[in-house]
Amino acid sequence: MNLPSPTSTPQPPVLSIVVPIYNEANTWRRTVECLRDAPLPGLRRQIILVDDASTDGTRQQLQEFASHLPAAAPDEDIRVLFHDRNRGKGAALRTGFAAATGELAVPQDADLEYDPTDFPRLAEPILTGRADAVYGSRFLDPANPRGRFMSYLANRFLTALSNLFSGLRLTDMETCYKMVRRDVLQQMVLEQERFGFEPEITARLAKLGARVAEVAISYKPRTREEGKKIGFKDGLWAVWCIVRYSLPRRRPRP
Repeated sequence: MNLPSPTSTPQPPVLSIVVPIYNEANTWRRTVECLRDAPLPGLRRQIILVDDASTDGTRQQLQEFASHLPAAAPDEDIRVLFHDRNRGKGAALRTGFAAATGELAVPQDADLEYDPTDFPRLAEPILTGRADAVYGSRFLDPANPRGRFMSYLANRFLTALSNLFSGLRLTDMETCYKMVRRDVLQQMVLEQERFGFEPEITARLAKLGARVAEVAISYKPRTREEGKKIGFKDGLWAVWCIVRYSLPRRRPRP
C-alpha cells in the first residue's frame, strides 16, 4: 500500500448534496446549475440526484443527463439514482444518503426555494468543531418572505412542538437545509418515507445528543400553483412523528 507523502496537501472535506426529485421537469436543470456554480471554499462537492419515479418527463430527462456524465470526472462527482416507484421525499433522501461518500451531507430541494450559496454558512460551525448538525432557518432573517400565512403558522407550531419534545431551541424545524456530519447520519436508522423526515431526523439528532446549531438562510417560497406538494395531512403526520420519535420505545417483553 502506498502511503501519502508527508508533504502532500490534505484534500478538503466533501459535501454530499442530495436532491430528491419528483416531477420537476422545469426546475431540476437550473438546480443542478446552481449547485455546480455555488462557491464552496474549503469544500469539495458531490451531487446526488434521486428521481422518485417522476411521471412528467423528468425521469427521461435525468436518464439522458446521466448518460452523458463522465464515468470518472476528477473535478466533479455527480450521480443520478432512480426509484422504480414513487416512495416519497424521505425515501429519496435515504437513498441519496446511503450513496453519499462525503464527510458532510445536506438535502437540496429541486424547486429553487433554497439558495446553495448558503452552504458555506451552514458548514462553518461543523468544520470548526462547534456543531454536529446545522439547520438553515428561514425565519432568522426578517428580510425573507414568509410564504402563505397558514403554512407559516403551521411551521411555527410544529417547530414549537418539536422543541418541547426534543429540548432543542430551533426556529425552523421544517427547513430543508439540515447539514449533518455523515458519521452522525450513519448512527441513525431513518424510517419516514415522506415529509415526516423533518421531525424524525430532528428527534433522532436530539436523542443522540448531537450538537445542533442554526444559521440564517435566504428563502424564496414557491406557491401551490408552482408545484408546492406539502398539505394538511402532512402537517398532521408531522405531529405524529414528533411524538413517535421523541418518546422512548417500549422494550419487548421477554
